[in-house]
Amino acid sequence: MNSTMIQTHGLTKQFTVNKSTVEAVHGLDLTVRAGELVALLGPNGAGKSTTLRMLTTLIAPTSGTATVAGHDVMGDPRQVRRRIGYIGQGNGAGHQQRGRDELVSQGRAYGLTRSQARERSMELIESLDLGEVADRKVSTLSGGQKRRLDIAMGLIHSPGLLFLDEPSTGLDPQNRANLQEHVIALRERHGTTVVLTTHYLDEADSLADRVIVIDHGRVVADDTPARLKAAHAGDRIALTFANAEEAAVAAERVRRQHPDAAVRHGGARLDIRLVGGTFLVPSLLLGLENAGVPVRSAEVARPTLDDVFLNLTGASLREGRADTDATTAVIENPVNLEASA
Repeated sequence: MNSTMIQTHGLTKQFTVNKSTVEAVHGLDLTVRAGELVALLGPNGAGKSTTLRMLTTLIAPTSGTATVAGHDVMGDPRQVRRRIGYIGQGNGAGHQQRGRDELVSQGRAYGLTRSQARERSMELIESLDLGEVADRKVSTLSGGQKRRLDIAMGLIHSPGLLFLDEPSTGLDPQNRANLQEHVIALRERHGTTVVLTTHYLDEADSLADRVIVIDHGRVVADDTPARLKAAHAGDRIALTFANAEEAAVAAERVRRQHPDAAVRHGGARLDIRLVGGTFLVPSLLLGLENAGVPVRSAEVARPTLDDVFLNLTGASLREGRADTDATTAVIENPVNLEASA
């Protein structure tokens, strides 16, 4: 965990769209240590996929520098590609090829012997529940089946650094869980470094050591999920009273005692957003009781990463789905990096 796997300084990417310059990523400074699992999160168009495509050598930065797995993405892209796996948002397998053959070919492209490629393919086919479809043409597979095949292709060479761009899109809950287990196993067995983008907040919360929030091409937050929630989104406390008048009195008392709290009331209900609120509830309820406005009911909810997003970007991550930043016009093979080197 001490060595650096990814290091960027001032990484920037601009595109020309309708004769206007669009800055998808602006001055990105990023450090990822070996063995970390880092989630890049942000609203649609924030620049997450653009960042991944620069780090995987699929598109060139406009300015700035990036070193990945010890090699410069501009000066030595082939060595970068040898050391990484990349699972993009598109489908990378040839539509007229059988899935098993594509996996073996991908493994061979990364330097595995034929027997190694076949053995590894069998492991991934079983792990990702592809046994019943592995010998069918890719064109006959469903969207979820194609997605799992793409994931297998990105994992075929057990890379030391794995990039996952919306890996769970199109997967059912069971296969999402299978993918997460495989990622966890890669880290435990091989110390694999993982960088992912996702719109599944529970995925980022449960898997990531660090969450990096990107908005308008810039990093706006970078910390563990727990610290981000503590710093940028307080606990939610919902209180109900006998009537609207008592709720109004309670609101004024809470505002005086906790000036940092966000307090909103309507009718007989009072909603409070307060950092460390779970620890303050007992004293809060006692104080209101002593003030003559006893609480009829109370609910407490811990903050979520979506609450963090709402506070940092003004938008809920749940409002978006796939990332639609400026690189959607770029067409590339999302997984077969070594073959194109």
